[in-house]
Amino acid sequence: MRQVNLDELKQIAECSREEIWRIAKSNGIEPKIYLHWTGGRYNATSAHYHVNITGDGKIYVSTENLADVLEHTWRRNSGSVGITLCCAYGAGSSGLGNFPPTAKQIEVLAQVICAIADALWLTIDKSHVMTHGEAANNEDGGIGTHSPYAWWNDSYRDGDTRGDLEYLGTSESPRYNPWAVDGSRGGDVLRGKANWYRNREK
Repeated sequence: MRQVNLDELKQIAECSREEIWRIAKSNGIEPKIYLHWTGGRYNATSAHYHVNITGDGKIYVSTENLADVLEHTWRRNSGSVGITLCCAYGAGSSGLGNFPPTAKQIEVLAQVICAIADALWLTIDKSHVMTHGEAANNEDGGIGTHSPYAWWNDSYRDGDTRGDLEYLGTSESPRYNPWAVDGSRGGDVLRGKANWYRNREK
């Protein structure tokens, strides 16, 4: 793992852009950014994700090429970038455990989404930027590779479900409610913040 700042991360993403687009197009899709939590403690990074954000908001990359295919989002790893918050040990639909996402992590994640989306020429919307829970539920219309396996829609009925960042435990996203349409789901909040940072740059 190497610690980077936002400018360095954007440069890495820019250098990876052509290959990411090539891989994505070969699979009949546009590049995607998937948002995760590790399910661990604030300083426990994981090489399964291209970008890790620790509890204090520091940014680490596990590879210098964001086109590298890592194991972060089941059947969605090619032509995509996995970003994770180091947090959520013991989290579930009823609570975020003793290591909930920190306010610093949430803001840095929004800035990281903005930097990578800018570098990859992506719109920041649900078609291109999704939480793992949203991806597990095929909320982008699906890419034809799996049935839903979200916390709230486990079509496989095997208990191997995902709900990463479905809620953030903040005033904007206080509780688990994957059916909310008021913008309080974690993905909606994070995309909104990322677009705010994008618009501020203009």
